[in-house]
Amino acid sequence: MDETWLYHYDTETKQQSMERLTPPQTSQVQKPAGKVLTSIFWDEDSILRTDYLPKGQTINAEYYNYPAHQALATQKKLAYLGFQCLDHPPYSPELAPSDYHLFPGLKKQLKGCHFSSDTEVTDAVETWLDGQPSELFLSGLQKLDQRAKKCIEICGEYVE
Repeated sequence: MDETWLYHYDTETKQQSMERLTPPQTSQVQKPAGKVLTSIFWDEDSILRTDYLPKGQTINAEYYNYPAHQALATQKKLAYLGFQCLDHPPYSPELAPSDYHLFPGLKKQLKGCHFSSDTEVTDAVETWLDGQPSELFLSGLQKLDQRAKKCIEICGEYVE
């Protein structure tokens, strides 16, 4: 499980820019794009749950404590469900499967798209996630095993 911000508009990639037939109109002033905090829970087979932080809601222990696995309520629920949390450094994107495996593909799909509402963003996320083969999830966790071993070998230094 991990979370990421997804924007109503995220600038297009260089490839998308080159493929566009008409140049962008830069003389118009645009208001800042909205954004949605998306939390995605997944395992080796599929997406288990997606959650979108409501506007005005603050991330806290009742809603979703960061880091979530350290909240007492979360620890109790995980123990009840029989899950085990694996400790890792506080900010370690090289050991967070969502950061190195799931989110890059999602963000690439959304990059350059213009959404007029949070609902359009969340619909696009759900459509992309629903279209992913189950092998995507297993391969992401297999990469975690390889990355964790490499991290141990180099005594916790950053892994590319």
